[in-house]
Amino acid sequence: MEKDELQALREIAMLLAILVRRNTLQSTVIQEMGNVGMSPKRIAELLGTTSNTVNVALHHARKGKKERHEK
Repeated sequence: MEKDELQALREIAMLLAILVRRNTLQSTVIQEMGNVGMSPKRIAELLGTTSNTVNVALHHARKGKKERHEK
């Protein structure tokens, strides 16, 4: 990977961390990252949390989506 690409990825990770610390709910960020195909382990690494936290958030998002769809 090129040096510039690696730096861009680091900056994106920092931006995500800032969003989580501000008004954006961590669960929302996790759901969006999961929606684009990122693994729970990678999401956890980028957000500085555990993969268990990520898995729980993704489970709740799927459960909520399923319940809304069934109504």
